[in-house]
Amino acid sequence: MLTGPALFGINNSNRDYTKRETWGKNQFNSSFPAALGCYMHSKNIDPVYLTLEKNLKVKHSFISVEKLYGVNPLGESTFYSFETEHSPYLTLVNGNLPRIDLVTCMTRNENVDCVRGLEIKLTALPDEQTFDLPEAKYSCEIVVRPDTIIYLALSIAKRHRKSVGKLKDLLYPCCKKIKDWTSHVGMIEHLSGIYECIDKLCGNSVEEQEPLMVQPVWKTNGKSTVLSDNCLDMFVWSDLAFTRLFVDVAKRNGREKITRHVRSAIWLVKMLYDFCTDKKIDHKLVTDLLTYDTRNDKAFSDGGQVTHPYLRSDQLLKPRIKKSEIKNIILGGGEKMLSPERRFDAAILSTPDIFN
Repeated sequence: MLTGPALFGINNSNRDYTKRETWGKNQFNSSFPAALGCYMHSKNIDPVYLTLEKNLKVKHSFISVEKLYGVNPLGESTFYSFETEHSPYLTLVNGNLPRIDLVTCMTRNENVDCVRGLEIKLTALPDEQTFDLPEAKYSCEIVVRPDTIIYLALSIAKRHRKSVGKLKDLLYPCCKKIKDWTSHVGMIEHLSGIYECIDKLCGNSVEEQEPLMVQPVWKTNGKSTVLSDNCLDMFVWSDLAFTRLFVDVAKRNGREKITRHVRSAIWLVKMLYDFCTDKKIDHKLVTDLLTYDTRNDKAFSDGGQVTHPYLRSDQLLKPRIKKSEIKNIILGGGEKMLSPERRFDAAILSTPDIFN
């Protein structure tokens, strides 16, 4: 029996939802999406899955939440670990792993097996770039952390542990020519080779791609904080499809300057090349040294006009979860714990009839 504030399906977790601090701005943005996934699973609604085809175009299909999480979302042995290391990658890095938003785990007796590490981006629909466009062109801004690029590299590296030679053969023709990876000017001439490396790697690996980033969207009426009647849905990016968010932009805009998108491509290739030569990735060294006079507090961001071609779908236009269903996800008076520090928090508090 429910005895206090809770989130649907998140019964075993490293967060205590009876405490107000667990509902703060940073934690809610990963906890709520995990619960949304559980709720969609209970309603047999599959998230939209963005994957990459051999022609390097992003296609849409669907993925069950159970396959996304790698565990039964509502299973008694399922454990949700937020903002922790995805420990299966520890053998692939020098030093510590960065934390990832959600690690789904399976508990067996006293053992906890980490199954899937996922980045989560709870995004508003529409964003500043698209709110004044026709509704069919609404989309979301995505802001990506350097840690996401690191986990992308680790995801690819893990698949190549037994085929490092093939990965090296793919990267070596470009990377062997680079004498100074830190040189802004010097790297410009190698950018086309960097993009080619990523494209070949992706094109050769489409059968092996795995979920990396979960992007729930919440829709409002235009720029207001009033939630649309159909307001929630979930998109999932595979690791290879995710590369298009920075590689495609880098190709268009990054020929003469190392922008954040270009730098993300360089980071990915350098980490994978280091893995080929050292069997380890020193991610902190890469992101700290290869800055190109730009702060590395974030990897890159894409506004709605960039993301729309990838996300455009019936589910983006009309999300499948209604605002009236939020009361089935936020339970036990949990809404009273929210502080309107982020737009989605504010939107829920601005729509009190949800909980009537």
